[in-house]
Amino acid sequence: MDLKEIATYIVIILIGIILAQHMNVVVSGSMEPVMYRGDIVIIDKNPRNVEVGDIVVYNAVWYNQPVIHRVINIQNTSAGPVYTIKGDNNPSADPYLVKKDQIISKVVNYPWSDDPGKDPVIIPKIGYVTIWIRGL
Repeated sequence: MDLKEIATYIVIILIGIILAQHMNVVVSGSMEPVMYRGDIVIIDKNPRNVEVGDIVVYNAVWYNQPVIHRVINIQNTSAGPVYTIKGDNNPSADPYLVKKDQIISKVVNYPWSDDPGKDPVIIPKIGYVTIWIRGL
């Protein structure tokens, strides 16, 4: 193995690490038919604002992994906004309201989309490798 080949592998690994910071794997069917288990979604880790219709990744108090669901309502309180969030394929909203500091990121939409959360950037099925490795 020559130096050029080693450098190429290092660059590929670094690009993968950087890109992984802006991706999240869908691990359940709760957001079908918009996204499916094994899909990878592109995320914005510093969303400026969150609106009704946006798909967010948040730290749920009722589940030990980050959850990817849609904002269906926002209530302004004296302590700041709280969000009602629901999986598109779930019959009811998530069991607890979500505070702004629980939201980790927002799923990125295609630039031509004018409807929040309706055209998320998805890489289909690639995430199955991660699901398999994590045993989910």
